[in-house]
Amino acid sequence: MKEEIQFPDDEELHISQTSPSIRALAEEVRLRSSKSKLQPTKIVQKLSPSEFNTAMVHFYRGEIQRSNVWRTRLDTTTNWAVITTGATLSFVFSSPDNPHFVIPINTILVAIFMFMEARRYRYYEVWANRVRILETGYFAPMLSNQAIPPDREWADHLSADLLSPHFTISEWEAIGRRLRRNYIWIFVLLALSWTLKVYLHPYPIAYNDPRIDPIEVFLERASVGLAPGWLVISVGIIFNLVIFIVAIATMKLHNASSEVLPLEKFEWHPLKQVKDWAESNLRYKTIRRAKKARQRLRSVEIENSQQPNS
Repeated sequence: MKEEIQFPDDEELHISQTSPSIRALAEEVRLRSSKSKLQPTKIVQKLSPSEFNTAMVHFYRGEIQRSNVWRTRLDTTTNWAVITTGATLSFVFSSPDNPHFVIPINTILVAIFMFMEARRYRYYEVWANRVRILETGYFAPMLSNQAIPPDREWADHLSADLLSPHFTISEWEAIGRRLRRNYIWIFVLLALSWTLKVYLHPYPIAYNDPRIDPIEVFLERASVGLAPGWLVISVGIIFNLVIFIVAIATMKLHNASSEVLPLEKFEWHPLKQVKDWAESNLRYKTIRRAKKARQRLRSVEIENSQQPNS
């Protein structure tokens, strides 16, 4: 039988013709690409403890900076709403001839600011969520004197969030939180100011005069152009009712990690082990700490009094 002659293919012929240094570089690239990827919880095995701690500290500082930037943007939107409300009320009440419909227009503008702030609040929660993961999963076990191993799920959670960032709270929760914290008081102030403006200008409505009907006078003053007064008042009542319904309906949404919530209501599945550990070991009372401090002080005083004078 004749032996079959195997001819090298084009790739092998090309590799054989290249220099040894290029072949070694290609082999190194191939070996690097074929290595198995490390899991997030095995990062410590790849880095030394000092390198890992340094990386975590710098990462924590970066996330703090991001959350501070977005927190500043939240305050900026609130300042816009407060400034426009103050300017509107100053203009409306400065003269009886100034129209009252400027207040509903400003109410719409404040509502737009609220939706803008809710969107910024969702972005703020992305960075604040990572900060809370580092604080509860990495720094809290490190600083505690309890002999409990740290939770390992925080690294998986943080790695997944870095690979695929996502909003941690819904749009309704963000709107409800910003509404209850700031904007509901602005809407209440605008509604009361509009009612007072219609009642006072151009002159206060006299309720004790039998020749006029106060309700008809109020409806006549509340009209805006072709829109009758009853329509303007109905729209205002519906708008404020919707505002209060949204504020009350979103009170049970507690996915925001940056809010200071009661400990028994805070539950976060990826950090449930750390949460249970904190509930059982870190809920010390101020009276208990003060009592222990007084006992230590008394023991030191007794020891010093029992020592013989030199």
